[in-house]
Amino acid sequence: MTNKTAILIFANSAKAEGLNKPFQHATVLFQALNTQIEAKVKQTKLPYFIVSETQQIGNTFGERFTNAIQSVFNKGFDNVITVGNDTPHLKVSHINSAYKKLKTNTLVLGPSQDGGFYLMGISKEQFNAKQFKTLPWQSSKLRQRITNLLSLKNIKVSLLETLTDIDTFSDAKKITDSFRSISTLIKSILLLIITSAKAKTTHIFQFLKLNLTALNYNKGSPFIFSA
Repeated sequence: MTNKTAILIFANSAKAEGLNKPFQHATVLFQALNTQIEAKVKQTKLPYFIVSETQQIGNTFGERFTNAIQSVFNKGFDNVITVGNDTPHLKVSHINSAYKKLKTNTLVLGPSQDGGFYLMGISKEQFNAKQFKTLPWQSSKLRQRITNLLSLKNIKVSLLETLTDIDTFSDAKKITDSFRSISTLIKSILLLIITSAKAKTTHIFQFLKLNLTALNYNKGSPFIFSA
């Protein structure tokens, strides 16, 4: 094998993301994001593998993620660069930078604003499957826990710049308000999500206002609740 580094796209399908994310139009957004991340990965010319929910093995996120990484190492690669599908500002240059850093580092992280990471580059010698499964995945403590564990071993983590991933409506707004460039398609979908959320909030407010007004004008008997 001439190239000893592979990329793992660990990302659910757009349909699954549509069910998991707490905002409207998530399916459309992640259709675009899944297409975008694969296109960017292809530009690196590195071998890559996509592991969606249909190929993931394990009961917890930690188990599924760990098993996916292990499956790439089992193919004979010495380094794995993992990326997801929820970071619109992720660029080809971030992946290429991680690839270069792995030549002299055993762990590279692309930090996300929520305390996790949008990219991880790790060498086979540094990967400990048993330990990985017990990390506080999908929590704000994840990156700090990894950093603390490695500091005990006197291993320095090489960091990329910090980016924002999309888990909530507020994340979508942060990304559109950012000065960083994103594709026109994804920006238009994010603006649709924001507009829809505002319209829904306005509708709920008007509904409550009308009903409260009706109650205030009720001159008859008060509501009686029976046990």
